[in-house]
Amino acid sequence: MTLDYDVVVLGAGPVGENVVDRVRAAGLTVAVVEAELVGGECSYWACMPSKALLRPAIARSEARKVAGLRGHAYHPLDAHDVLAHRDAVVGDWKDDGQVTWVQSTGADLYRGHGRLHGPRRVVVRSPEGDRHVLTARHAVAVCTGSRAVLPDLPGLPAAHPWTSREATSSSRVPRHLVVVGGGVVGVEMATAWQALGARVTLLVRGEGLLPRMEPFAGEHVAAALTERGADVRTGAAVAAVVRDGSTGPVTVVLEGGEHVDGDEVLFATGRRPRTEDIGLESVGLEPGSWLDVDDSLRVVGHDWLYAVGDVNHRALLTHQGKYQARIAGAAIAARAAGDGAVDSAPWGPHSATADHAAVPQVVFTDPEAAAVGLTLAAAEAAGRRVRAVDLDLTSVAGANLYAQGYRGHARMVVDLDRETVVGATFVGPGLGELLHSATVAVTGEVPLARLWHAVPSYPTLSEAWLRLLEAYRDGAGTS
Repeated sequence: MTLDYDVVVLGAGPVGENVVDRVRAAGLTVAVVEAELVGGECSYWACMPSKALLRPAIARSEARKVAGLRGHAYHPLDAHDVLAHRDAVVGDWKDDGQVTWVQSTGADLYRGHGRLHGPRRVVVRSPEGDRHVLTARHAVAVCTGSRAVLPDLPGLPAAHPWTSREATSSSRVPRHLVVVGGGVVGVEMATAWQALGARVTLLVRGEGLLPRMEPFAGEHVAAALTERGADVRTGAAVAAVVRDGSTGPVTVVLEGGEHVDGDEVLFATGRRPRTEDIGLESVGLEPGSWLDVDDSLRVVGHDWLYAVGDVNHRALLTHQGKYQARIAGAAIAARAAGDGAVDSAPWGPHSATADHAAVPQVVFTDPEAAAVGLTLAAAEAAGRRVRAVDLDLTSVAGANLYAQGYRGHARMVVDLDRETVVGATFVGPGLGELLHSATVAVTGEVPLARLWHAVPSYPTLSEAWLRLLEAYRDGAGTS
């Protein structure tokens, strides 16, 4: 049976759900196809479970720096309780609530594996073997996300390594966890499992942690992990992995021959798109490839095909994928209306401009690291005439009230020709919630002269903005 819809969405994670929401709001009919759990990677194996694991660690750490609580915050975390709460947060890996929401929009949900079979045509095979052919009058949106990629190392497949999925869903705390990779997943999971009682060794091929952020962010996180007992090694390249059976001890062999033994090994070494088996070859695209898109998220060379979220490799973040989904949904609806109302100008309703200029990210380590826009190095590499202003956050009264012995750092990158903020980075306890103010400043291209009139409440951490502006005015703390 062939079923006709205005739009067919491949993937019912947060990105696909937001495309569904936008096109349904425009009155279009839509089918959404999901091979796993409705709600996707973020809901069950990434954002939600990882933050459920991290929140107790961060809360205990902060309590240790507050007068009246310090002496009561040194007991071990109740790992059983933390893991049970994590399980509740992900609905015990059942998607009933998410399914109910999708159905409430009026979309039709098809469970099974969906593949393109030529332009505007998707074939779905259900787990029971049923076959549905879906055709799209206006658009097919690929929202299938990404998966962890494992390096090609001797012995690795037989060692049954953890990826981000196993790291966020494990039902037990390993005695010794070896983490390979110093990016977001690596440092967050090192933080969480160390707090739950695991001994952690963090192996990083490069020179530091969080290489996409300003260098000081990774330095603060590395210092904190080390102070709590983690063994953080930079310049440590893995050559092989050996395991005694499927569950025995694991040995990570470094280049040079040194061995690092553990109970589990987590490889947090990158992602690849989930496009290897969705029929891209039927429309002239390479299976397994990232999909190039324009700013309305339409695949280059295909006026009916959209790639939204991780699959386009623009910004592998849930919130950014949801932003893209809102843009794509609006663009699909505008093109379906046929009135020529697509506004693809920068910052227009059908242009995902923030992907280039204002991508925010919080790393939920202890301390938190948060950034938006360009780093100093990226701005200089782009040929901008910029100046960086740095601030030791101990100069902010709110920081010292937030935690005794507070340590943190902030940087504001200013475009000197326009006198606007093009990037900001914060590292320190409680600073994730400060990031949106920076995102507004970067996205809105707010002149520094106007930011002087955005008065921060005293005594809060947000007074960092005033101190940064003062430093810029006085020529202090600059790079």
